[in-house]
Amino acid sequence: MQRTFLKAKLHRVTATASEVDYEGSCEIDGALLDAAGIGTFEQIQIYNIANGNRFTTYAIRGKENTGVISVNGAAAHKAAVGDLLIIASYASYDEEEVKNFAPTLCYVDENNVLTRKSSSIS
Repeated sequence: MQRTFLKAKLHRVTATASEVDYEGSCEIDGALLDAAGIGTFEQIQIYNIANGNRFTTYAIRGKENTGVISVNGAAAHKAAVGDLLIIASYASYDEEEVKNFAPTLCYVDENNVLTRKSSSIS
């Protein structure tokens, strides 16, 4: 049996751009993607703390250490510049994998610079 768990999250990142006239997706600072273990074109869930919107899109790699979090395409209607977001990815694990499972939780400062990583909510 496969079970779905939180694989990684970027907690309380700030949207730096919201571009409707774009092909789609969410551009994320490459350093943050690496820290979280989220791949380019991987499906992500975005939870907008500012307005309660929740939506699915995919990650695209932004330039490293820029702090970019750009919500693009149709999803841009669900997030504005300055909104606080939680970006999450999930994965399915079998019963053996669950035994050693730990998510990657990434926390940032107001400039979307990684400040801490953890595998448990503190």
